[in-house]
Amino acid sequence: MAETLTSTEPATGETLWTGQTGDPNTELASARAAWPAWAAKPLAFRVETLRRFANLARARLDPFADLIARETGKPLWEARTEVEAVINKVDISVSAYAERTAQRRLEGAMGTRVAVRHKPHGVLAVLGPYNFPAHLPNGHIVPALIAGNAIVFKKSDKTPATGEYLCGLYHEAGVPEGVLSCVQGGPEIGKALAAHPGHDGLLFTGSARAGLALHRQFAETPQKILALEMGGNNPLVIWDAKDLHAAAAIAVQSAYLSAGQRCTAARRLIVRDGDHQELIETISRIIDRIIVDHPHANPAPFMGPVIDNGSADQLQEAFLELAGRGGRAIRRLDRKTDDRPFLTPALIDVTEVERRPDAELFGPVLQIVRVADFDSAVAEANATRYGLSASLIGGGPELYDRFWAGVRAGVINWNGPTNGAPSKAPFGGIGLSGNHRPSAYYAADYCAYPVTSSEAETARATIGVGLADPMAAANLEG
Repeated sequence: MAETLTSTEPATGETLWTGQTGDPNTELASARAAWPAWAAKPLAFRVETLRRFANLARARLDPFADLIARETGKPLWEARTEVEAVINKVDISVSAYAERTAQRRLEGAMGTRVAVRHKPHGVLAVLGPYNFPAHLPNGHIVPALIAGNAIVFKKSDKTPATGEYLCGLYHEAGVPEGVLSCVQGGPEIGKALAAHPGHDGLLFTGSARAGLALHRQFAETPQKILALEMGGNNPLVIWDAKDLHAAAAIAVQSAYLSAGQRCTAARRLIVRDGDHQELIETISRIIDRIIVDHPHANPAPFMGPVIDNGSADQLQEAFLELAGRGGRAIRRLDRKTDDRPFLTPALIDVTEVERRPDAELFGPVLQIVRVADFDSAVAEANATRYGLSASLIGGGPELYDRFWAGVRAGVINWNGPTNGAPSKAPFGGIGLSGNHRPSAYYAADYCAYPVTSSEAETARATIGVGLADPMAAANLEG
């Protein structure tokens, strides 16, 4: 039975959207029925349809960005960059499909040809997160549609309005409603969709806990593709930095952009013990200047609220636990108002905390860890089950080579933030951060599977070994 689902604005608490939960059975049946016709369309037809989608998103950029800002709480300027990423994803995915799944023909034995082509999986389920409610699911949907799949998209129950708007643009552009079926609902709807036998795979972006559950669930269905994008406990190492202000600014960008609600956000700042005071003071001065306000505030804020009060409560509890176990708070995680989830950027030295939790604190909390030497810095960077992103600020090429070779992560940067990975490159992590199905430019790899064919216009065959001589057999019979 359908239930009412409501979305409220984090910044104000006002109701933004109200709707009904959906039925995965109905949507999957619709997708299965619609898929063959979509897969049979020429690639040029599917590409042109998605280019119309990009043009519609471009024409609606302002209202689309406004909706994202209101539903997530992120600043309007940041919401606009998300819509731009949605638009740009189409051209990037077209190029990626041509490169990663290009048709190839080779010469085979006995005059045959060897052809390599790709087929879509069929019906794919997509589970999207709330922090980038348009861009991240779109990163799965666009390449999957180009490849010829049908999609059932379950939006985050924290951002249903954005998901509905995104789906509406696809349908207006000409993607049939069955080819992109959209279902609303909370965790139970998501679990029902993931466990349903009526799809051919799942493309997921979300928490490590949910990703681990999905990995276990899919262990007995090897016939289904499973692509997991999960979180990170990402290290930022600042070592021998010549420009402390630039290093501090990168640290702030890495840790606090999107109110820390990015899977690539820096969670741990690793510095040389005894040579860190000026850097920490510089970071603290920038923190004190950060504007935390509602999405449409003037002057524009750097940070908005986190997604809801429950998330803010959990973050504050985690921060207090670190402080209670020996962490030294340099900038506290304060609540600006009691009834809304606006949090101030937090900075805490956890060097003396024993058995530091290896957890993704999905918010504006940066933990400082002081170490004696660079080998210890690399070891500390790797002291996590995650492996999404890592960055080194400072040093020369030789130091960066040591860092790149020693650190375990899918995104490794030098003199740049941990977040903001380019869409024209693969994006993914190892460990608890992913299952070796990188997305972004490499999403084409998991949206279609390769088929190898040996082809000849005339059948020819000989069996030269293992058959009895027919003349000898005839003589024996005589």
